[in-house]
Amino acid sequence: MSSTLLRIAVREFTDFENALAEQIEIYREKHPEVEFEAVPLALHKLHGDMFEKNGLRNGTWDIGYISTDWLAEAVDEGVVEELSPYMQAKPVAGWPQGWARSIVDPLVFGEKLYTLPWHDGPECLIYRKDLFEDAGEQEKFRNQYGYELKPPTNWKQFGDMARFFTRPAESLYGTLFAAFPDGHNTLYDFALQLWSRGGEFEDKDGNAVLNTPEAVAALDFYRNTIHDVSMCYPGAEDFDSTRSGDVVLSGAITMMVNWFGFAARCDRPGSPLRGKIAIAPIPSDEGKPPASLSVFWNLGIGTGSKNKQAAYDFIHFVTAPEMDLGIVKHGTVGVHLSTWRNAEVQKEIPAYAKIEEISLGARKLPRSRNLPAFAEILNDVAMEALHSTTPSAEILAKGQARIDAQRIAFR
Repeated sequence: MSSTLLRIAVREFTDFENALAEQIEIYREKHPEVEFEAVPLALHKLHGDMFEKNGLRNGTWDIGYISTDWLAEAVDEGVVEELSPYMQAKPVAGWPQGWARSIVDPLVFGEKLYTLPWHDGPECLIYRKDLFEDAGEQEKFRNQYGYELKPPTNWKQFGDMARFFTRPAESLYGTLFAAFPDGHNTLYDFALQLWSRGGEFEDKDGNAVLNTPEAVAALDFYRNTIHDVSMCYPGAEDFDSTRSGDVVLSGAITMMVNWFGFAARCDRPGSPLRGKIAIAPIPSDEGKPPASLSVFWNLGIGTGSKNKQAAYDFIHFVTAPEMDLGIVKHGTVGVHLSTWRNAEVQKEIPAYAKIEEISLGARKLPRSRNLPAFAEILNDVAMEALHSTTPSAEILAKGQARIDAQRIAFR
């Protein structure tokens, strides 16, 4: 029997790799004629191999893991196959009703669909409820700060609580930011800091903007918090989101703004933090609504693939509700409403009881092919802020000059 080889470019992350490996194993039990080569790639390399090196268009990759950040770029450059003809011939059961609108809407371009969702994870405040609910800690905090110890609702409270819980002698720190300059963590953290202060990334005409008072306040808070040893885990510039999640899992961090998936990881059987973690809305400035961010991972078929039907058949297989439910044990976050609402999942991982609410209220980054170029500038802005004493307003003005020179707009 002749065999088909499917090459998959997957985001390098142990939970992703383990979940995908299990799905491939199950699929091959029914389809032994299909072989797989799943290659984990770090974020920059993943984007580079699929886009800059044209891996999706030249047939190097049959299937690619595509972040919602990259969707507009992928569609505009024609590197991912339009799925509607495949879905008409072989429909995906329950699509789109079986997924939240917050998952479906970002994937639809006009009436066309190019990818299917695989892993979700809106941002939220993850905190150690065992520490926040400890009567002794509550009394100490009340005596020191004059108000009750509860999950912070504004950034001043966040700072107070981060300092209160930073105890290096006990290997405990108030917070941690994932400040590794990969063009993603910096964008996500800055977006949340900006939105939670009432700022936006674009003006009324859709032009990208960085030189606003809200952006200055956001960058000031970001750089000052990361450099403040009295509240932040040291060496934040060395941590991307996955490594920072590992630090959270070790028990060294009291609270952190990060992806929902890390809260889910902490509640897995065998975790030292099982039963000790909870999630809450991300803090915001007084009078401003809380902000969350939705970015998720999708599977797309490269337009250069010579095995498009086989690739679709596999993607179709992994979108089944039972396959979506099965990846939860690996720490990957399912995308089906049936997974989110599953009573057993919510019992084992209580954070799942809140994911639907968080996801539906989460904001999205501008859907534009220009987003990666904007993210590169913002990444440089964040790195200069962390490695210089130049005032934030001046750094942002230089970033704005680059945006204007490149005529970056989102509409």
